[in-house]
Amino acid sequence: MKTFELSRRALLGAALALGLGGQAMADGHQVVDSIHFLIPGGAGGGWDGTARGTGEALTGAGLVGTASFENMSGGGGGKAIGFLIENADSNHGTLMVNSTPIVIRSLTGVFPHNFRDLTLVAGTIGDYAAMVVGKDSPINSMADLIAAYDADPGATAVGGGSVPGGMDHLVAAMVMEAAGKDALGVKYIPYDAGGKAMAALLSGEIAALSTGFSEAVDLANAGEVKIIGVTAPERVDAYPDAQTMMEQGIDTEFVNWRGFFGAPGLPEAQLAAYQDAIAKMYATPEWEAVRARNGWVNIHNNGDDFKTFLEGQEKVIGDLMKKLGFL
Repeated sequence: MKTFELSRRALLGAALALGLGGQAMADGHQVVDSIHFLIPGGAGGGWDGTARGTGEALTGAGLVGTASFENMSGGGGGKAIGFLIENADSNHGTLMVNSTPIVIRSLTGVFPHNFRDLTLVAGTIGDYAAMVVGKDSPINSMADLIAAYDADPGATAVGGGSVPGGMDHLVAAMVMEAAGKDALGVKYIPYDAGGKAMAALLSGEIAALSTGFSEAVDLANAGEVKIIGVTAPERVDAYPDAQTMMEQGIDTEFVNWRGFFGAPGLPEAQLAAYQDAIAKMYATPEWEAVRARNGWVNIHNNGDDFKTFLEGQEKVIGDLMKKLGFL
């Protein structure tokens, strides 16, 4: 089974002992004085929303004194990664947000570094992937999509919002391969904006769209699409009518995780404080408000477990990209 599922991690129970250089207060509530969030992309994107939402919850709950934010676009996220590595000693107070593209883009050489060059703090949330069709499409399930593909592969194109070899393409290829089809045979058409992809779906230029589940839910709630499959291990409360791939006999799961990294050489006490603050955040109403507002799924994956997951994802993505000719 090809699985990208992050293992859920129990919340850390023990508060840090006092004496971590001002990281903990006597009442045991505030865990970290301040965090500077480094965001590898521009305002309004997924990384930006994750960092700012996490900072809002941590400070609102009193777990962190103050939060600041810095957007550093460039190099597909590589500029921020390089900055954090090259200025490690002066950035112990910084956490950088990232997600699945750090695995994809390091494999393809978009930037020279990978997650092993950073201190892994925690995976925090996830967004599953989904396949959707237009509201008036005759396709109502993955079985229908596979039947259409078998009848005419060339006329059963799948669209997405990422470049060929990007996440939406890889998800479509992974799902079709798990359904017993050749990933190389899938006709994938990239679009640079959601509106263009929707227009292509409604016009019949593409038969289905590969997208993030939270975006699919928004489109489905607006009555524009039908969700025919989600890459979650079980149905998701945000849209319980959407069947999983697994229950339709397609043995695959995928989650676009988002999480946080520190500079290389981050002191152990400071790493532990960051991890403690994030773990405690999940039980707060401030976090639940942010999570619900954004439609995120809580997936907490700490330290070594985060590394194990990333190594597994790297292998699965790498093998698929080699088959597709991108590596």
